[in-house]
Amino acid sequence: MSIENLSNGPTSITTRQIKAARALLGWSQEDLAERSAVSEPTIARLEAEDGPLGGRPETVMKIINALVAAGIEFILENGGGPGVRQIKIPSALR
Repeated sequence: MSIENLSNGPTSITTRQIKAARALLGWSQEDLAERSAVSEPTIARLEAEDGPLGGRPETVMKIINALVAAGIEFILENGGGPGVRQIKIPSALR
């Protein structure tokens, strides 16, 4: 799911998807905090809950934007379950 499609409802992104995205990128919570400008304790708190990613909409979008910019594509529930995948980003956009 591209960042444009996330405007239809970023709250449908789950904490498990965020953790899976970090795992694909090899990022720690600290790495995500640095790249999203969201504090590490906030990321830890949000990831501690299961289900939809909670928090303020601005905070959620900062986290999602950082992951999308790094090449993560979010796959929403489509009968097979939500997920993530890593896409190739053209070097000119890195």
